[in-house]
Amino acid sequence: MGNSYNTIVIGAGQAGLAMGYYLKQKSLSFLIIDSKSRVGDSWRHRYDSLKLFTPRSHSALPGPNVEGNQHGYPTKDEIADYLERYSTHYDLPVQLETAVTKLFKENELFRLVTTKGEYVAKNVVVATGPFQIPFIPAIEKDISQDIFQVHAAHYRNPSQLRDGTTLIVGAGNSGVQIATEVAESREVYLSVGKRMKFLPYTLLNRSIFWWFQVLGVSKATIHSKLGQFMKKNDPIIGKELKPLLKRGTVKKVSKVIKADGRELICEHGEKIQPENIIWATGYHNDYEWLQIPNIIDNNNNVVHDRGKTREKGLYFLGLSWQYRRGSALLLGVGDDAKFLAKDIT
Repeated sequence: MGNSYNTIVIGAGQAGLAMGYYLKQKSLSFLIIDSKSRVGDSWRHRYDSLKLFTPRSHSALPGPNVEGNQHGYPTKDEIADYLERYSTHYDLPVQLETAVTKLFKENELFRLVTTKGEYVAKNVVVATGPFQIPFIPAIEKDISQDIFQVHAAHYRNPSQLRDGTTLIVGAGNSGVQIATEVAESREVYLSVGKRMKFLPYTLLNRSIFWWFQVLGVSKATIHSKLGQFMKKNDPIIGKELKPLLKRGTVKKVSKVIKADGRELICEHGEKIQPENIIWATGYHNDYEWLQIPNIIDNNNNVVHDRGKTREKGLYFLGLSWQYRRGSALLLGVGDDAKFLAKDIT
């Protein structure tokens, strides 16, 4: 059959390309499919000022490094172009503009129904990553339509916003970077759900990620006590926000718990009437197309062991904390891909 392969990888982002790198070494027939029109588009379409918090030396897939000063921090467009070059360099079989609408198993083979026809595979690797459907809390429906709202996934730059006070809900790395940028032109409130922990980009002239490797932090698995602690206490990399908080340029408020028209009410009683709200509240999974039983739990999370599922031949790659902290990052996804490729063969 022309559309039959040993392995089909769903997703041509960093996880899918890392998987392709190792599958090509095994001389297996495989295909990488992606719904986007270009390799790297998942990075290109993020906010304009986005820079990675990992230096170029720690932002590469197996093989060639990201071009440029290895101690510098790449932009999102640099990474997008790097992934596109990576795909071409290794001549990976990538088919774009192909969205999967249904995946099921029949007669020991996986069948994929896509926007470009049906495909059959012995193995399937779902490499769609952790950033699928933007999550916005239910209180959004109680907010006045006079307030401009945008999720961080669709935020590009401050020119989208109205003049006036801006509330950013969510204080992860993206929320903090956006707050720092918007504060240059507007009054900013940052809604924080838990205590923020900051780490510097460098320590004693070495990247903090170099220290993570030397001290064994990067090797901590999700099953270890250190891994569990790190998952619950993920730090903010970089300290640009701290002086803004100290000066009051960015005002920290507690978790937003209620909305009443133009007014948002926080857990500790603070009340804000913003002109703009940016929801930096993360994402939730989209697996409605996955028609394989006992793979997704009641919380819509994948049931797996280091990416291997209960269904023979079905794997996941690039999940947040799939095995280590770096599993969803450029610097760590290759280790998981290598492990799964070995299992596939």
